[in-house]
Parts: sequence; structure tokens; C-alpha cells
Amino acid sequence: MASLPARVLRLYGGLALYGLGIGLQVESSLGNDPWDVFHQGLAIRTGTTIGTMIIIVGALVMLLWIPLKQKPGFGTISNVVFLGLFADAAIFLLPSPEHVAAQASYLALGVVSIALATVLYIGAQMGPGPRDGIMTGLMRLGLSVRLGRFLIEVTVLTAGWLLGGTVGVGTLVFALAIGPMTQLFTRWFPLT
Repeated sequence: MASLPARVLRLYGGLALYGLGIGLQVESSLGNDPWDVFHQGLAIRTGTTIGTMIIIVGALVMLLWIPLKQKPGFGTISNVVFLGLFADAAIFLLPSPEHVAAQASYLALGVVSIALATVLYIGAQMGPGPRDGIMTGLMRLGLSVRLGRFLIEVTVLTAGWLLGGTVGVGTLVFALAIGPMTQLFTRWFPLT
């Protein structure tokens, strides 16, 4: 296992890259991943930022960990505090593309960034993200990973869409590409 400073660097590098990926996908205006459809929908309804909603939802989701007997790690708390800040910074700093080719580039870079960020974050081995902790808790209750993940993603996607979050081709691209891209990056950045 890597040294603690290397793991912390990997954790925060992953969180920053994940925030950039969220910003790229949001600014593409082609459709967000399911959780960010939800975060954006809540932000629209509350007049706050997507990053603020990422932080609030992350903290609230951790309350669901209590009955699931999940224990947060340093990485879990860091995720709750910093991911939304990094996402808001990216959304603020990135120019909004107007041409469809630029939007598609943002979308592709966003998905690649999130896939790499996921591998970096998980590989730091400092605790699951708050949203992933629900899935692992449901697995311990006997639900399959596939079914647990599917139910969670469909629920937040539907709620986010009803709240006004952006669903589109980018949402579909993310759903189809995130798994294979994440798997690809594990070749260069092993999870253990």
C-alpha cells in the first residue's frame, strides 16, 4: 500500500478531477449523470449552486448509512466537504461552449475525467463516497450490486428530471461509457 501522503494526494487529486468532470458535463448542456441531474434539479428549485447541493445531499445521504451500519472514512468526509466545492469552481471557471462540437468535447472529457477520478479516489482506500456507501450497505443486506445501483440511479435520475435537471444524450453516454472507462483506468492505476 502507498504511503499516507501519496494516498491523500490521490484522494484529493481524484476529488478535484471528479469536480472538473462534473463541471465539464454540466457545461456541455448535453445531459448530466444521474446524481448530477438530481443535484442540478435541487439547485434550480432552491436557488443554490450544484456544488452546494452536492455537499448537502452527500451529508444527508450519510444519515442513511446509520441503519445500513456503514462507517465513513477520511475520504468519505473529504468527499462530502470538497467535491461540491471543486464542482462549483469548475462550473464557474469553464466557459460555456456554444458549438455542438465543443459541447461534445466537454461531455467526452467530463466522462473520462470522472472515470479516472473514480479510480484515483477509490484507490486511495480512505473510505467510500457517501453515495457509494448506500450501495455497499444495500449489498450487505442481500441486494445485488447491479440491482442496488440500478434502483439508486433510476430514483435520483427520475427525481432530478422532475425537478428540472438536465437529462439528454450526455446522460446516456455517461451510463454506457463510465463502467468501461473506469475499468480501463484500473490498468494504469490499480485499486489496491
